Amino acid sequence: MDAITLHRSPLANDTVLRRIETTLGGVTLAATAAGLCGLWFDGQRHFPDLAQVPERRGNPILDAAAHQLHEYFAGRRSAFELPLDMSRGTHFQQTVWQALLRIPAGTTTTYGALAAQLDRPRAVRAVAAAVGRNPISVIVPCHRVVGADGALTGYAGGLDRKRRLLALEAA
Repeated sequence: MDAITLHRSPLANDTVLRRIETTLGGVTLAATAAGLCGLWFDGQRHFPDLAQVPERRGNPILDAAAHQLHEYFAGRRSAFELPLDMSRGTHFQQTVWQALLRIPAGTTTTYGALAAQLDRPRAVRAVAAAVGRNPISVIVPCHRVVGADGALTGYAGGLDRKRRLLALEAA
């Protein structure tokens, strides 16, 4: 069933990396020719094996992502303007990740509300699993999804980072 499939296709052969430091720790950015395909904090769950992926400076997508992230963490940016490559997810995951992009900065939603928005009100757990597998943290704002009671639940980068991201956005 598409909604619970958790495998991912391997990174594309044209994938390149860049490491940056942020106020929330080290971040690895990944891009293909199509767009940014990864943003993972050091120690994050679901961090892919990147041993064979070259690190590259001078990549326009990675440079733009690094610049925009530094602006975001400095409080000078609330939205990102980057091409995204979310092709590594299943159709269902990609649908959930697209829905995450519509959550405005400074607001939160619940897993249940997100499932209802996708016309899958009984698929809350599948939506939560897809949110947890989001490969482009911060930019695809999975940190803006909270539990039904408003509690901070599940964040692959850690609940402290989720708390700090929401505080940065004043949600």
